[in-house]
Amino acid sequence: QLQLVESGGGLVQPGGSLRLSCAASGFTLDTYAIGWFRQAPGKEREGVSYISSSGIGTNYADSVKGRFTISRDNAKNTVYLEMKSLKPEDTAVYYCAAGRRRLGTRWSDVDWTAYWGQGTQVTVSS
Repeated sequence: QLQLVESGGGLVQPGGSLRLSCAASGFTLDTYAIGWFRQAPGKEREGVSYISSSGIGTNYADSVKGRFTISRDNAKNTVYLEMKSLKPEDTAVYYCAAGRRRLGTRWSDVDWTAYWGQGTQVTVSS
């Protein structure tokens, strides 16, 4: 079965850090761009960060810029999201998705529907 599996979520204090992982099974990630998305209760799904298939191109939502870092290790078939200085507003279920992006395409216009994970819960609370 082709799937993405997110892990690394949990409960942290405000200001804390977490490292999320997105691991692929059944296919290799090296030809795919990866996006991290999150959805909080009562809110629309939000694109958090994106990374190109090569790892050269990255993008971040304004709400996480300077605090989150996306990276990938294609040899491990895994993409990471390092989250620092976490805020209660970051509380959400975090998902990763894979898509093929043509150069110049806006990240929000990429078709992210092919592969999704089950999500990992991140809760930032005191």
